[in-house]
Amino acid sequence: MKLVNLRWLALFVLWLGLAWPAWSRIEALEFKNPQVEKDYYSLIEELRCLVCQNQNLKDSNADLAKDLRQQTYQMLQQGKSKQDVVDYMVARYGDFVLYRPPLKNSTLLLWIGPFVLLVLVLVLVLRRLRRNRSVEPPEPENLEQAHHLLADDEQKTT
Repeated sequence: MKLVNLRWLALFVLWLGLAWPAWSRIEALEFKNPQVEKDYYSLIEELRCLVCQNQNLKDSNADLAKDLRQQTYQMLQQGKSKQDVVDYMVARYGDFVLYRPPLKNSTLLLWIGPFVLLVLVLVLVLRRLRRNRSVEPPEPENLEQAHHLLADDEQKTT
């Protein structure tokens, strides 16, 4: 094969590898009306993928996320409201399924935990900086030796 053909083949393989994830995420859904479609896309952005944990249902490619998207779609198509879908997901999977869980006793750690951790880290950093900043005075014999060395250096330069 010619070198040019190999380059085109390599470019095609690269393009195919980059385009593959986009092809695998296409979900053809038909909605009753624009409001149901708006609610669907709003919900899949608000609900967390339980497998990926750092992605919402919209961005996740996990099988569970696909199932939850399908379940959300079906519930909305049956005439359920957004709140009905959220209530169902929370009842089944807990508050963790929400990106913004409500403030209550069971989620208090989720809300204040990052701030407590930030304050703790700042206190530790400030203590370390203060400890490293304090300088002990030199010992008298070392100071005397430094004076002699400086005096000898001044005599040599004059």
